[in-house]
Amino acid sequence: MNPELDLTLDRIIRAPRSVVWTAWTDPAQLEQWWTPAPTVTRVETLEVRPGGGFVTRMSDDGQEFVPHMDAIFLAAEEGSRIVFTNAVDSTWRPALPAPVPMTAEITLRDHPDGTAYGVVVRHGTPADRAKHHELGFFDGWGSVTAALAQLAEGQGG
Repeated sequence: MNPELDLTLDRIIRAPRSVVWTAWTDPAQLEQWWTPAPTVTRVETLEVRPGGGFVTRMSDDGQEFVPHMDAIFLAAEEGSRIVFTNAVDSTWRPALPAPVPMTAEITLRDHPDGTAYGVVVRHGTPADRAKHHELGFFDGWGSVTAALAQLAEGQGG
């Protein structure tokens, strides 16, 4: 972790790792928490494997959907770790994503109360990290992590 380039978030989710993993890897479940409410998510591609695509669209009215994420998975370790980047799109082309290019690493570890959920979002420059922070990284990622926790805890907590 490099504090000049990375943003982090940690939370205990009161559900087993397998339940949290499924919430990440099942398109129907990811749609329920991936964007902050009231925005609606549509998962177009979710190939949770190295090199697999990760494409989502979002809508404020549930009718008209616009691009949200077009990324690839770099790593997927069953039940414990997911890494994706939006610096390369789902067709393996270099991308200039808005608002910033990033690589996100999600870790799931056993915890006495359920799952220790960790997020590290890596940026290439201090300016990109600062921009992501200013745009509300902690509010955005925090709210979707809370929604993930609510879904997972309702299923297996």
